[in-house]
Amino acid sequence: MAAAGNEPDRAHRSLRSRALYLLPGVATGRRYRRAWLRHDLAAGLVLTAFLVPQGMAYAELAGLPAVNGLYATLVPLVIYALFGPSRILVLGPDSAIAPLIAAAVIPVAGIDFGSRVALASLLALMVGTLLVIASFARLGFLTDLLSKPVRTGYLAGIAFVVIVQQVPRLLGYSVDAADFLGKFVGLVRGLPNLDGPTTAIGLPCLAAILVLRRRAPRIPGVLVAVGGATLAFVLLHPGVKTLGQVPEGLPDFILPHPHAADWLPLVASALAIALLVFADTTVLSRSYASKLGERVDQSQELGALGAANLATSLFGGFPISVSSSRTPVAEAAGARTQLTGLVAAAALGLVLAFGTGFLHIVPQAALAAVVIAAGIGLVEVAVFRRLRQVSRPDFGLAIAAFTGVALLGVLRGVGIAIALSVFAVLERAWHPYHAVLARVAGLKGYHDLARHPQGRQVPGLLLFRFDAPLFFANANVFRDRILRAVADAGSPLHRVVIAAEPMTDVDTTAADILDDVRIDFARRGIELVFAELKDPVKDTLARYGLVDRIGPGRFYPTVGSAVHAYVNEYRIEWRDWEDESGATEST
Repeated sequence: MAAAGNEPDRAHRSLRSRALYLLPGVATGRRYRRAWLRHDLAAGLVLTAFLVPQGMAYAELAGLPAVNGLYATLVPLVIYALFGPSRILVLGPDSAIAPLIAAAVIPVAGIDFGSRVALASLLALMVGTLLVIASFARLGFLTDLLSKPVRTGYLAGIAFVVIVQQVPRLLGYSVDAADFLGKFVGLVRGLPNLDGPTTAIGLPCLAAILVLRRRAPRIPGVLVAVGGATLAFVLLHPGVKTLGQVPEGLPDFILPHPHAADWLPLVASALAIALLVFADTTVLSRSYASKLGERVDQSQELGALGAANLATSLFGGFPISVSSSRTPVAEAAGARTQLTGLVAAAALGLVLAFGTGFLHIVPQAALAAVVIAAGIGLVEVAVFRRLRQVSRPDFGLAIAAFTGVALLGVLRGVGIAIALSVFAVLERAWHPYHAVLARVAGLKGYHDLARHPQGRQVPGLLLFRFDAPLFFANANVFRDRILRAVADAGSPLHRVVIAAEPMTDVDTTAADILDDVRIDFARRGIELVFAELKDPVKDTLARYGLVDRIGPGRFYPTVGSAVHAYVNEYRIEWRDWEDESGATEST
């Protein structure tokens, strides 16, 4: 009876544990320390001052009204504070995905800002749905589709596009062109027509943000620049364009009503944004988890991102991500827990409810400076320089991704970036390194003859290594290379040993090719054997029937044991350098 009575308690504890897992913010609250409170309160207020101008600037970059950037900032702060596994990450509009949003919604909605907002909210709904599905399916590995060189080039391309778009706003003239090249030409030709007062506000704002970012990163340069520009407008009335009237009040709950005509054109954009959002968040999440001595479940992170995007889609927002600029601000201000985000959300709510009247005097040039500074921050010059020094192929991938985004547009550039990453993986697996192995005096094991020309080979024996899994794309490459190695041996061979430790898989196409090679060798009187083949791969060959055809006794645990077996079976005159030194060959 006692055991039965404990069942409800255990069920209750299990349910509570599950709830705390799904709501990490609540779990943090249960162990909250009073000493953290003043840090979280101060960090939340500092963060708010940074988020307001940045949210408005990124909304305009996305082709949306500035106030929607505040909506897309407030809602994710609340949702991530509850569902986010990291105690310090801050979500909101992002400079890297804002151009993707613009590229997705503007061609469909045109100049109708109401339609743009509706489509952007629908896009957030789609992105959030994709992220939640990926979280349940544990598809975090998909972020590996964007290699670092390709991502570096892609982000630099984004930055270039953003800067070209925003420089005319910074300097006070307009460019009428839809394509990137047209905008670039218009930018250059319009320089003589720049507006003096606008330039006098825009350039100092940009300089202040960049200088403070480099010299005094703890000082919120965005706040200093935008605040200073607004003060200059109030005092001097320079006659520059300002943000204009910003609607007052908290965002309304609006359920997106997707129709096929609306969401079908957005599918590719939603997939691209979902991939980039999680890739960026994963990098930053892991970095801060390591820094704080925590472990973060990336599938849980994916679910929190999805929940934040779903929620912001219901309140006039657009797809959001985590940013490498907002989170360091919170950290530098002393943030300890997710309460920082809730404090910032509350302060932002007060701004929306009572303070939007002050926002209409913010100069547009100041917001352009915020966006340009964010774009400059996306360009990792040091990474480009390092890639050029250490890997020309990776440098070429980065340049190709940059060119694709700059010349073909953001969305096509994303597709090119992903395709380049996949191609890079396939190319390495398609044409992997291979080696003929030999014994080198003074070195344990067997080594690449090309790197050690003084190495000795056992007469009549070829040791061949292929540094990749065997699959349909490289199976013929494997056959060509092993046949070439046999042809180049220079003396009759009795046996070929495949040093198979790098072979982590063999598919059916490759298995057929392996059997063809075995048959070809048998006609020439050459035996095919394996060394160091992993047990799961051997099981795969057994299912294909290859183990029986090759011979169960022709699989050796090490290359050394395969060599010893050959020497003993064929009574080869062979003296190893370790035998000569009195040592025993390790098998």
